[in-house]
Amino acid sequence: MNDLCCDIGFRSINHAGEQLCGDHVDVVEQDDGSTVLVLADGLGSGVKASILSTLTSKIISTMLAAGLTLDECVKTIAQTLPVCSVRGVAYSTFTIIHLIQNRSAEIIQYDNPHVIILRDDSNWDYPKTESIIEGKKIYRSMIRLQENDVFIAMSDGCPHAGIGISYNFGWKREDIISFMEAMNLCGYTAKTLSTVLIDEVNRLYGGEPGDDATACVVKVRKRVPMNILFGPPSNRDDGERMMSLFFSKEGKHIICGGTTSTIAAKYLNRPLVASLDFESSDIPPIASIEGVDLVTEGVITVNRVVEYAKDYVEENRRYDEWCNKKDGAARISRLLFEEATDISFYVGRAVNPAHQNPDLPINFNIKMNLVQELSKSLIRMGKRVKVSYF
Repeated sequence: MNDLCCDIGFRSINHAGEQLCGDHVDVVEQDDGSTVLVLADGLGSGVKASILSTLTSKIISTMLAAGLTLDECVKTIAQTLPVCSVRGVAYSTFTIIHLIQNRSAEIIQYDNPHVIILRDDSNWDYPKTESIIEGKKIYRSMIRLQENDVFIAMSDGCPHAGIGISYNFGWKREDIISFMEAMNLCGYTAKTLSTVLIDEVNRLYGGEPGDDATACVVKVRKRVPMNILFGPPSNRDDGERMMSLFFSKEGKHIICGGTTSTIAAKYLNRPLVASLDFESSDIPPIASIEGVDLVTEGVITVNRVVEYAKDYVEENRRYDEWCNKKDGAARISRLLFEEATDISFYVGRAVNPAHQNPDLPINFNIKMNLVQELSKSLIRMGKRVKVSYF
């Protein structure tokens, strides 16, 4: 059984003064466990470019979902897209990365900057075959995936960054490669790598992008299970079963909540050691139990993790906070966002009497909603999530 998985993340910035991005990314999950990623770049910027790139990616996605081959998709798009009579280029360009059951990747590129592949932490000049479809030059590659491979697809707004500002002729491909090789050594996720790249592009544009710019990163890694225990069971008699299931599972173990951690410590017959070291004034301190990877407070801490997760799947503006802080919420975020691929929640339905104070904005429904919201965001990150209630 293949134990590899693909972490996918992307980020875009709009042309200065435009409300819509002229680039569009679609990620399509297929029934056989394969994934198709499409990055389309519409000519120019604004509404027209946005419509063209969206149509391009949606057409490819729809055709693939209908069971048509990538060859048929490429031929249809190449035949459909017109060529600008003034510039002599297609109205929309595209990059397709077809991840086949986490074993191999088929890359098809049409007029976008060529995909960068980092293998063994260095740039790899992978093989490409060139073909002409309806007068359009298409590059195609078939890559056997290896652990820690990193694929970096981008629109031409990235290499054009800094023209006339930081560079005379833009950000050269070899310089982008050097930058991403260094960033990759930090162990960042695909989403963070795409964010770091686009942040640097924005900086080179002086904060006023002269073109839409999108980076899409795929990082190949081994599956990593993670387990979270949140809240005591509604029936006290279920405590032993809940703890037994939780601690029997492979992977790291996170416990959220004071009562929950007390029950876990009793089950393990090990002391619960509290800490008075407040890393953040608004997040309660962590604790420790021998044999448990992380012990935190419950609702307040998990609520902050939910905030980080929602931001992560959108603009990822707060990644500096959870990347660098040492409080419970930041630690949980690093474990879930960066390490885990398969996450199991063990959620107790017991009502905490301390949460029934009408002056507190916390109740049973809020706790359940936190789990649901966090699960949704984690699924959007591409994680496998399972929730068990007790």
